[in-house]
Amino acid sequence: MTAPIVLAGLVILIGAVVQGAVGYGMNLVAAPLVTLIEPALMPVPLVLVASFHGVLTMIREHRHIHWRGVWWVTLGRVPGTALGVAAVATLAERPFSAIVGLAVLGCVILSVVSWRPEPVPGPLVVAGVASGAFGTAAAIGGPPIALLYQHSPGPQIRATLAACFCLGTVLSLAGLGIGGQLQATHFAQAGWLLPFLVAGFLVSGPLRPVLDGGRTRHAVLIVAAGSALALIARSAFG
Repeated sequence: MTAPIVLAGLVILIGAVVQGAVGYGMNLVAAPLVTLIEPALMPVPLVLVASFHGVLTMIREHRHIHWRGVWWVTLGRVPGTALGVAAVATLAERPFSAIVGLAVLGCVILSVVSWRPEPVPGPLVVAGVASGAFGTAAAIGGPPIALLYQHSPGPQIRATLAACFCLGTVLSLAGLGIGGQLQATHFAQAGWLLPFLVAGFLVSGPLRPVLDGGRTRHAVLIVAAGSALALIARSAFG
């Protein structure tokens, strides 16, 4: 195991703690730093590792999954994934990251000021399209879905997002494979990072009751705003 892999693994451990407690946000922490530490780990190995976190969360909190919402989101992720693959192939990364960041930040501001989003079919499909595009092209697809569920109980947020991530990852990987951007080495790289992810997931366990005591919505908005600012900074400074 090389030094860059260990450093990237430690970053993923921290991100896994955030996602395990809030329901999403691992790639907010991991994507910018992993890109600096070892660019070869972006985006496919990181997407693979994040999908395993989703599996662990589904096992831990499967009774709270809002399956109706998951299916609507997945319906939207199909065209969203195609848009993300097209963005990777044709658009410059920095302008696209800025657009994603500004869109997420705008939704956060609306949520704080007046907007009360609800996880109903129309918005869920739109969130699925956005999540598929953002997640495939920028490895940050959680905010559009999390913002819709911000008023839901913490266990439902975590479990539903985990199910969306797992199904969405299958679509994203299929799209990247069709686009010729999926390689066997990506799976080996992800395998080296899995122990760090599992450790972070286990550490997140004691934090869940703290957030579930009325702090989940604030955590969702903070992580979404952080995701947006990270993307904007990435586009500005490279």
